[in-house]
Amino acid sequence: MTPPPGDPIGARPGQEACPRHPDRVTGLRCTRCERPACPECLREASVGYQCVDCVNEGRRTTRTARTFVGAEFIGPKTLVTPLLIAVNVLMFVITAVQSGSLVDNARGSSLFQALVMWTPAVAIEDEWWRLVTSGFLHFGPAHLALNMIALYVLGRDLEPVFGRLRFTAVYFVSLLGGGVAVYLFGATLSAVAGASGAVYGLMGAMLVAVLRLKLSPGPALGVIGLNVVLSFTLPGISLLGHLGGLVIGAALTAGLVYAPARKRDTYQAVVIAGAVVLLVVLVFVRTGQLL
Repeated sequence: MTPPPGDPIGARPGQEACPRHPDRVTGLRCTRCERPACPECLREASVGYQCVDCVNEGRRTTRTARTFVGAEFIGPKTLVTPLLIAVNVLMFVITAVQSGSLVDNARGSSLFQALVMWTPAVAIEDEWWRLVTSGFLHFGPAHLALNMIALYVLGRDLEPVFGRLRFTAVYFVSLLGGGVAVYLFGATLSAVAGASGAVYGLMGAMLVAVLRLKLSPGPALGVIGLNVVLSFTLPGISLLGHLGGLVIGAALTAGLVYAPARKRDTYQAVVIAGAVVLLVVLVFVRTGQLL
C-alpha cells in the first residue's frame, strides 16, 4: 500500500500516528516519552531524538545558571562595555571636529560647552543633565585613552558576572555619584569632564566583588591605590569626581552582592533606586545653598 500524502517515506500499515499530526503515521519515537513522532516533530538531543513537547518541557524545568550577584550567566561576551566605549569615542570625535583640534577639543566645541560639568549652569540654569553627560566628554586623546583602557579592562571582568542590567546600573549611578561629588564640594567655576567617576565606581565594584568571593584583595587595592595617587599628582584631574564614583560604586555593589537570596531582584532594585534618590536629594540641597 502506498502511504497517504504527507506520511514519511517508508511508512507501513499499522504504524502509530504522530500525536501532533494525526494524518501522519510514523515508526519513530521520542527517546524521552517514547510516544510516536513524525520527523517534523523530533529534535536532536544529547541522546537520540526528543519530541518538541519534551524539548519545551525540559527548557521550562531546567534551572538557569546564575552568578553570585544573581545575574543570568550569559558567557564571557560583553555588550555594554564596547557600547559605552563607542559612545565616548564618538563624543570625542564630534567635539574634535567642532573645535578643529584633536588636542584642544574642549575649546570651540558647542557640544562640549553644552554638556560639560559646570556648577553655575546646573544651579542657575537647571541644566542637571551635565552631572551625567560630562562623563562622556574628555580633554584630549590621552584623557580619553586612559579612561577607555580602564573601562575595557574592568568591564571585561565585571559585565559577565554582574550581567548587563546590573553592570549598567553600577556604571551610571557611579557616574552620577562622581558628578554630584563635584557639584557638592568642587570649585564652582571649574569645568569638569571625563568618565573617571564611572571607572572608579567599577574599581569599587571590583573590590567589593573580590571581598564577597573571599579572594585576595591585593591586586584590586593596588590598582585603586595607584589611580588615587595619580589623581593627586597629575594636573587637571578631578579627585572629587574619582572619590565620589569610587564610594558610590563600592556602596551600591555591596547592596547588590550581599542582597538576601530570597527576593534578591526586588531588594537590588530598591538599593539602586535608593542610591539615585539620595544623589538627587543631595543635588537639590546643594542647589538651595548656591542660590
